Amino acid sequence: MAAAREREVTGLCLRAIALGEQDRLLTLLSAEEGLVRLAASGARKPSSSLAAASPLTHLRGQVKRGRSLDRLGQISIFHSYGRLGQQLDTLAAAQWLLELCLLLVPLGQPVEGLLNLILHRLDQLEALLIAAPEQRRSEALALAVQSGVQIMQMGGYGLPLHSDCRSGEQLLPPVGNWSWRCSVIPAEGFCIGPQPGAVLLLNASELALLQRLLRPQLPRRADGNLMGPDPVWERLLTLLGFWCGEHLGRTPRSLALLRQD
Repeated sequence: MAAAREREVTGLCLRAIALGEQDRLLTLLSAEEGLVRLAASGARKPSSSLAAASPLTHLRGQVKRGRSLDRLGQISIFHSYGRLGQQLDTLAAAQWLLELCLLLVPLGQPVEGLLNLILHRLDQLEALLIAAPEQRRSEALALAVQSGVQIMQMGGYGLPLHSDCRSGEQLLPPVGNWSWRCSVIPAEGFCIGPQPGAVLLLNASELALLQRLLRPQLPRRADGNLMGPDPVWERLLTLLGFWCGEHLGRTPRSLALLRQD
């Protein structure tokens, strides 16, 4: 019976908030269980072995079942991504990933491949800490946008990027035709031409760039530089903000940080 009351959980800590005077309430993203909420007794004491259980920490822990909340026991740390807080751009991008997971992933319902994607993106952001400031800002912004597109898709709220939401016509942006436009209508999708209710109008190059973000790698030119200047990536980030507000009920607060860094 004792063994049945314990299990092992591996995941990334997305959020930690105060619980009582000395404890923390943790929310982990687990590959096996989706979101998991756990009480970490005494975690707010500096001497506690659970003090390291904080956001952006990939950990494994023993969990004991409780009446209202399961409790985290002994933990081992795989990696802490706390260094991302050294720079505002990497921190903002990381917080964007965590907030999207909190909004999208149901408690106790795993999303296949999501934890691996988030850890991979955090690794990429960590690698940017040694980059020049201008490059770091551009790369972090692009990674945030691409990750947002992919996380929304994995969570069941993907952007319908390949067909006109009203006519059903295939969306094939004519790159080079600077008069072509596509309307972004958050409640419906994407529609060719200026349309009532549109929150943004994308040109052909912007839509083509957006469509490429479902691929594993960021779109780059032959010289290795990112396709699209920062203002285009910022417009695509704004688009994701509208999409979150419509389909998730609110926009992650980190969106404002991504715009300001």
